[in-house]
Amino acid sequence: MEADIGLIGLAVMGQNLVLNMNDHGYSVAVYNRSPGPLNEFLSGPAAGRKDIVGAHSLESFIGNLARPRKVMLLIKAGAPVDEMIGHLVPLLEPGDLIIDGGNSFFEDTVRRSKALSDQGIRFVGTGVSGGEEGARHGPSLMPGGDASAWPLLRSIFTDIAAKTAKGEACCAWIGPEGAGHFVKMVHNGIEYGDMELIAETYQLMRDAYGMKHAEMAAAFKHWNKGELDSYLVEITAAILEHKDSDGSPLVEHILDAAGQKGTGKWASVSALDEGIPLTLISEAVFARCLSALVDDRRDASTLLSGPAAVTRTATPAILEDLGKALLAAKIVSYAQGYMLMREVGDNRGWDLDYGTIAQVWREGCIIRSVLLDRIKIAFDADPSLPCLLVAPAFADIMDECHGSLRKVVALAAESGVPAPALSTALAFYDGYRCARLPANMLQAQRDYFGAHTYERTDRPRGEFHHTDWTGSGGKATSNAYNA
Repeated sequence: MEADIGLIGLAVMGQNLVLNMNDHGYSVAVYNRSPGPLNEFLSGPAAGRKDIVGAHSLESFIGNLARPRKVMLLIKAGAPVDEMIGHLVPLLEPGDLIIDGGNSFFEDTVRRSKALSDQGIRFVGTGVSGGEEGARHGPSLMPGGDASAWPLLRSIFTDIAAKTAKGEACCAWIGPEGAGHFVKMVHNGIEYGDMELIAETYQLMRDAYGMKHAEMAAAFKHWNKGELDSYLVEITAAILEHKDSDGSPLVEHILDAAGQKGTGKWASVSALDEGIPLTLISEAVFARCLSALVDDRRDASTLLSGPAAVTRTATPAILEDLGKALLAAKIVSYAQGYMLMREVGDNRGWDLDYGTIAQVWREGCIIRSVLLDRIKIAFDADPSLPCLLVAPAFADIMDECHGSLRKVVALAAESGVPAPALSTALAFYDGYRCARLPANMLQAQRDYFGAHTYERTDRPRGEFHHTDWTGSGGKATSNAYNA
């Protein structure tokens, strides 16, 4: 049998994607570096499926594939991907295709795409979101790379992808080089932001208002019926209801030290490189870093003082403010992510379709939410939209909700409850809508101590000036600043 596609890497994501492909009528060859998972998969989940064929060597694996060969990797990002590509290339022919479906850094994908193109091998970096459930029943797929590979993959990927309520596949060709993995990186950054915002809301409910877990779950369930309808809000309600073996809330027995795999950090570093204020996502990354300092925080909690405890009641009005604050901050998170996509996409000539990206994220992925319908409409109406906040629909929501965000951030400060992501959402909103920021003072300071020059409000942009502030500095300058 010559399989339609081959997959290497039989951890949970790989296994579920294979089963998903096979459910849709595709024959799949499978290989795993360690034979144990391969044998367990063939005798377990794949038992009785004649169109799934295992191989115990790369040579036999490649021999089981129809030409042009399509090989998908679901392995650990970084050096293991380069190592596997190095093993595969001698076994492949010009025109064959390698698909990296892991969470690879997009710059690595750009490098691999160029190197393999020189050898006649087509390369695609594909973002895959949705976790094990999504992989099994319909993920969000973000392929990018060699465009000539897309006709070979389109039917498989669109068939196995999640579908919107209108039947649209949550999969689309994103762009060249590393565009697919880049968009997945931004997706994960927004995911970091969403999760942190929800976690901060939960802590305010618990610590500032003393809400019971059943009350918190009910609030999240209520929010999930409106503008906050999303996968992460839905599972938060389920988590709050889940009991440990002794009947107490399980979530309170989980150590408050968050893990991370690096994609949020990559997004923040990319934003710094591009000069994009990805403040909310970056705060979410740093919040995880702070959470990891468990012992330090526990010691500090016995030494450092905060506001006196105050008993508060979570009235319906308070819960409405919390929901509106969460919604406003969530919109800021999406807005910043799209700003980063626009900057990188424009700089690299990737011609990203922002409305289509919203559709790709609409179902199957971790950040799926009804807000993505509004985002698609906004970018379809104005593809050159500089920021989601100025789209009429989102401007209206922010007009309605920013007051609640202010109340919640003030409450957090008064209560001594840390809310870095909620706070920076408000700071970004106020900064973005501010016609005149205090950066004029920064530029005066830079010119004073370093002769870095400044632009004037009464002169054309791009014309730089220097003042001899002390009377002894002279006319020599350093160089023009880069905003």
